[in-house]
Amino acid sequence: MEEKLQKENRDWKAQLSPNQYYVTREKGTEPPFTGEYESTKTPGTYKCVCCGQPLFRSETKYASGSGWPSFYAPADPQAVEDATDTSHGMRRTEVKCSKCEAHLGHVFDDGPKPTGLRYCINSAALKLQKD
Repeated sequence: MEEKLQKENRDWKAQLSPNQYYVTREKGTEPPFTGEYESTKTPGTYKCVCCGQPLFRSETKYASGSGWPSFYAPADPQAVEDATDTSHGMRRTEVKCSKCEAHLGHVFDDGPKPTGLRYCINSAALKLQKD
């Protein structure tokens, strides 16, 4: 397994916009239907805004109606890690970048075939590299 990328908070703050920092480093979320990639259909690879690791491909993106970019599978299963999130009085599964541990969003089991999963990801955590 690749070694984790770790930086001081001041370095993340210097690299990221305030919203990107809030979402990825403080486990925030952007309001629904406001993210840059919520409705984009541009072919490409969605990479982690913090470390550049490829996370999702446009072929697995779909319109879930949730207000956030949704994917039914990561580009590589090892690109993301799951963690239990009990914030806001709920029990959810948080999705993090496996390389830098950036908070990306959450995964739910109400997605389409073939996986049945819905990776509900904040646009602020992503950078689209167009094909």
